[in-house]
Amino acid sequence: MHALRILIRKIKEVSFSVLPVAVIVLLLHFFVSPLETQMIIRFYIGAAIIILGLSIFLFGVDIGITPIGNLMGQVLTRPNKLIIVAIGGLLLGFFISVAEPDLHILAGQVDAATAGAVPKFSIIAVVSIGIAMLLAFGLIRIVYNIPLYILLAGLYAIVLLFALFVPSEFLAIAFDASGATTGALTVPFILALSVGLSAFKKDSKSSEKDSFGLVAIVSVGAIIAVLIMGITSHPDTIASSAKLITSGSTSLMSPFFSKLPVAAFETAIALAPLFLVFLVLQFVSFKLPARAFRRIIFGLVYAYIGLMLFLLGVGAGFMEVGSAIGHGIAEKGLDWLVVIVGFVLGLVTILAEPAVHVLTHEIEDVTSGSVKKRFVLIALCAGVGLAVAFSMLRIAIPGLQLWHFLLPGYVIALVLAFIGPKLFVGIAFDSGGVASGPMTATFILAFAQGAAQAKEGADILADGFGIIAMVALTPLITLQLLGLIYRTRSIKGDVGNETNKL
Repeated sequence: MHALRILIRKIKEVSFSVLPVAVIVLLLHFFVSPLETQMIIRFYIGAAIIILGLSIFLFGVDIGITPIGNLMGQVLTRPNKLIIVAIGGLLLGFFISVAEPDLHILAGQVDAATAGAVPKFSIIAVVSIGIAMLLAFGLIRIVYNIPLYILLAGLYAIVLLFALFVPSEFLAIAFDASGATTGALTVPFILALSVGLSAFKKDSKSSEKDSFGLVAIVSVGAIIAVLIMGITSHPDTIASSAKLITSGSTSLMSPFFSKLPVAAFETAIALAPLFLVFLVLQFVSFKLPARAFRRIIFGLVYAYIGLMLFLLGVGAGFMEVGSAIGHGIAEKGLDWLVVIVGFVLGLVTILAEPAVHVLTHEIEDVTSGSVKKRFVLIALCAGVGLAVAFSMLRIAIPGLQLWHFLLPGYVIALVLAFIGPKLFVGIAFDSGGVASGPMTATFILAFAQGAAQAKEGADILADGFGIIAMVALTPLITLQLLGLIYRTRSIKGDVGNETNKL
């Protein structure tokens, strides 16, 4: 009964997150960009599936995936050997990244948009190698107390250097891969792994700060890996083969039936490595009591069912509608409306991202409630709304390129990392990866690609992609500004009395 009450509460929370998107789509359907009847019905069927799936998934994360991450973080510290931490990070990073559904979604879109010039599995393999290497490096950072802001400054300096030698198409894909690889499966696991590893440190202040930042570090691994891929490959024919992705289905339910086995298979692949590693470590190291073992197994089952339903609802209901709405608005020449709708969509869509709920809960826990979940959500919503609006400006204004936003944006973020509270540096850079999850990789990205196809002078590949990169950037700035405000209040002695009002 207790589990049922928790599940019902999560369904209510997720419903309030998804309904604003559904209302916006309905308003645009009636007043701006009419959709086919079957398409709009599929959208709402998908919305209902998303609500159910996301609720079940979050419940499974609570009782299954998060405890596994904590246990694995503790196991890595027991031998107190650098080689164990490094090898553990490499293996876990590669397996988790290869299994990340968001990465499969993005890689499939890149493959289709480039007519196979950038194959799906090459993107997945390259990104996963980058993630594995940086996860190992990030775990070593926690063990040896390497300051996060210094490490991030060095990593982004490498990114800037490599970015000078790649075409704009690969630049957009690289930064999009960074956001897509930190999704609904990867984020809760990495956060729990980081908390479990840093909890064994004697310095409580250092432990609190080191609980965050690992997601940010592994995100950079994806960027560097794809940039190297762009430098060493021959991308001359990529742009000429770009095309819009559409389902082309005229049946009401056939997209759901056709995508169900795909969603089931991808979710099984996503969770199988984690499940197998847990079973091995249970018999070798964890040795949990039977009740605790069964609870985690049930959690993994719930996570499987929930993530499968979530991907089904997004793939069969949300993506095509996002593309159609973006195309319809831009086709009418309403550039100002494209920007406004983009801002509103970014504002409300972030509420439906699974990883965002996990992250904000972790932030509230690790700061003992001093940083409220609702205040982090407000800052994230504002940042992502601006990110999508700026991305629509790139489509509406010829000559406005992705690096015009990314370069000054990351400079500002890194400057704030040096002057702001160090706990918020990790929180902010983690949030950048977390904000760009399944909803962003499908609905908002499809919206941008639809608008880019309809806008004369815009390119689907160069302008339609890159939106995940923008979404991942703006929370870095907004949450670090939140940290400066928090520190100012702390100095004035107002935090104790005012935090609950924020």
